Amino acid sequence: MTQAAKPKLIVIGSGMAATRTIEHLLTIAPDRYDITIYGAEPHTNYNRILLSPVLAGEMSLPEITLNGAEWYRDNHIRLHTGCRIVAIDRIRREVVIDGGGSESKREHYDRLLIATGSTPFRLPIPGADLPGVITYRDIADTEMMIAAAAPGRRAVVIGGGLLGLEAANGLRARGMAVTVVHVMPWLMERQLDRAASELLQQSLEARGIAFRLETKTAELTGTNCVTGIRFADGSEIAASLVVMAVGIRPNTQLAEEAGLQVRRGIIVDDTMQTFDPRIYAVGECVAHRGIAYGLLAPLYEMAKVAAAHLAHAGITYYSGTVLSTKLKVTGVDLFSAGNFMGGTMDGVECEEVVLHDRRRRIYKKLVLRNDRLVGGVLVGDTAHSTRYLEMIRSEVDVSAIRDELMFLPDIRDAA
Repeated sequence: MTQAAKPKLIVIGSGMAATRTIEHLLTIAPDRYDITIYGAEPHTNYNRILLSPVLAGEMSLPEITLNGAEWYRDNHIRLHTGCRIVAIDRIRREVVIDGGGSESKREHYDRLLIATGSTPFRLPIPGADLPGVITYRDIADTEMMIAAAAPGRRAVVIGGGLLGLEAANGLRARGMAVTVVHVMPWLMERQLDRAASELLQQSLEARGIAFRLETKTAELTGTNCVTGIRFADGSEIAASLVVMAVGIRPNTQLAEEAGLQVRRGIIVDDTMQTFDPRIYAVGECVAHRGIAYGLLAPLYEMAKVAAAHLAHAGITYYSGTVLSTKLKVTGVDLFSAGNFMGGTMDGVECEEVVLHDRRRRIYKKLVLRNDRLVGGVLVGDTAHSTRYLEMIRSEVDVSAIRDELMFLPDIRDAA
């Protein structure tokens, strides 16, 4: 009696969300599927969060690699790097593989996991395609910036979000004169309020990074390569390198062409399943309950749920994530979560508890509603950020410890 062949699971994408899903799946049901992964990048899985230390010269690509070739081999996973899937045939249950100039190939699947991630947005302005204009998303972008960086040369980073600031810091560490251009009134406006952002900006200026806020880019100048940037007010500055870090878009083209539902991202339910029951999706390419996430924590939560249901052990569901950010931007500790701006929620005015120590560059703001912590932002001192996040997620009543909430000597009884 011959043993039945395992069902085939094909994964489109070899990044952090895709690989974390497979890691969970191997733990739950290691022998359930015959697994093949197709990744467009020529590398095995690496930690994108650590691209900034690579840019700054503090780490190398081998040091940020998460799963080397031996991991795939040991787990009997076929990994195809530098290989693009160009179509999904849902009728035949096949993926179409780019033949690289020759005839395309096809491979059958029983289950398909889409984890195509996101693509960087490039401003639709004159000069955006000039040599020397780079987006910041993957190791290839990082290597291009390293090659272009040289002491004394001038770089302009368009975008004052996290990626833009990390790019600016890395280029400054390599000796470049760096200016960050941001169209909004303050940096990292999606993670920080104005007071917190001002402290961050002061710290970055002390490291030699210049800023132009509330400034709209109109044109990139140059003929054979970029030589400068012209703003909407007519002013200009020179630049031999321009980095665009102005946002990302879910990479949904494959799914859309295959007839899957797409709105802001690939639409998935609480099991990470698309409306085609044989196809799942995770990561930055998906939209869950109308939200497309770009942070690592929700992507990993999605991966765990998708793995459980692919293993037919579906006892968990994804209901969304309280957005939080804990990071270190060029040596400055930052944390934000939930409704850190305050104001009115569901008709109820929020309260704010604030500590602002300008000399020590410490800022703490906790937002409460009906005696429950609903959000907060911390700069310079993030020691209790994990506990604050637990309180936000659990919606615990903090009225009994309100006087100690800012300093938290011991709050274990609060939960």
